[in-house]
Amino acid sequence: MNEDDRCKVAGIILAAGAASRMNRIKQLLPFQGKTLLGHVIEKAVRSSLSEVIVVLGRYADIIQRVMDVESFPKTRVVINQNWDKGQSTSLQAGLAAVSANCEGAMCILGDQPLIDVRVIDTLISEYHRTKAPLVIPTCRGRRGNPVVIHRSLFPQLKSLTGDVGARAFFEEYAEQIVEIEVTNYGIHLDIDTWQDYLRLKTTRTD
Repeated sequence: MNEDDRCKVAGIILAAGAASRMNRIKQLLPFQGKTLLGHVIEKAVRSSLSEVIVVLGRYADIIQRVMDVESFPKTRVVINQNWDKGQSTSLQAGLAAVSANCEGAMCILGDQPLIDVRVIDTLISEYHRTKAPLVIPTCRGRRGNPVVIHRSLFPQLKSLTGDVGARAFFEEYAEQIVEIEVTNYGIHLDIDTWQDYLRLKTTRTD
């Protein structure tokens, strides 16, 4: 394996949930001419991620019919049949699909449409520089998403249960976490409720 292979980072977009708090298919809500999920996938595809794995679940058939997710470059779909058991199962399904030549994976939430390419590429660059177990963005001193996970943590993440992600390891690896400050407040903005969505639609993104 050469150095370029060792530095590859996969993107895992978590979009399997039922969005029960919205009573709608959140992934397909319109925003600036695209769907919420479409914004996230497009940013991931335009970034330096070597591959993009989109984890679908509850509404997989409908989402794929409307969006044709796998028509995006370097993108694959993974179906999480256990989506109702929480985010941990989607993360595990995505990690299982990461190509062997990827040294790390970036966990990206499918409902954060304001994350931009610069944030993703900044995190990848910082991961390449440090090879830290976890690389986390901050904005105004507060942590957000997405998070880069070193492959060495993949086996431990298999033990997660319920609606948790890599955050479960933040305390254990506190001394080895690398934080990188960004200016994009979208790292804090995920669309969980209808009110969140309405606020998003009035948010300036220029």
